Amino acid sequence: MSAVRVRLPAVRLVTWNVNSVRARLERVVAFCERAAPDVLALQETKCTAEAFPREPLEALGYEVAAAGHSQWNGVALLSRVGLADVEEGFPGQPAWGDPPRTEARALGATCGGVRVWSLYVPNGRTLDDPHLAYKLDWLARLRDAAAAWRTADPGAAVALVGDWNIAPADDDVWDPTAFVGSTHVSPAERAAFAAVGDAGYREVTREHLPEPHTFTYWDYQRLRFARREGMRIDLAYASRALADRVTGVRVDRDERKGKGASDHAPVVLDVADA
Repeated sequence: MSAVRVRLPAVRLVTWNVNSVRARLERVVAFCERAAPDVLALQETKCTAEAFPREPLEALGYEVAAAGHSQWNGVALLSRVGLADVEEGFPGQPAWGDPPRTEARALGATCGGVRVWSLYVPNGRTLDDPHLAYKLDWLARLRDAAAAWRTADPGAAVALVGDWNIAPADDDVWDPTAFVGSTHVSPAERAAFAAVGDAGYREVTREHLPEPHTFTYWDYQRLRFARREGMRIDLAYASRALADRVTGVRVDRDERKGKGASDHAPVVLDVADA
């Protein structure tokens, strides 16, 4: 007797570094009403899991999972297509601090048949800061975990989305000369990012938005947004089974406009059914 094939629904998946969910709750609610994401992965929520403002989002039909230990970092997943097997932190995720503690930078759940990970990769700070070594170790451990997931189930739909704090190519920053000697563009960081692809994943935002200077982040200072001086650092790796289902990607620049905007724009992925 053959197994019954389960049909997987079409999913609109969005990743957004919201830069404080409580400060931008009205914008998050309005975005959900306007853009109708099925799954919304948030980063830099800047609140504990207990303080996450879930009620207005649950009123819109979303299940909510949040991870946060202080006013720093924090990740969350909102889903209206199911939220199962929630997992805070990936296997082997390194710790940081004194005493060392695993930060709230990774949250996974199965939503509409897709294993979604909301990721907030460490910043790195400067090239000679210990935080950069932590960032590289964090990415290496993530790569190992992602490779293990692929080995365990090669046909699984897995999405690794979020703020990677890396501009993978020179055309992902407005002026490469402005970043000489800085993090986010160093060869070591770019190699660590590329290694996730070598584990069997495809970076689908570039596949669908290959144009140079397609930015997702603009610093608040020096009128960066108005001057179109941004970076592409909000990205989405998809397992091969999922990448083949992605039909379109767009950056919602309108959410970077106006009073009280995050310094990041949402990145919207449309995924076909299967």
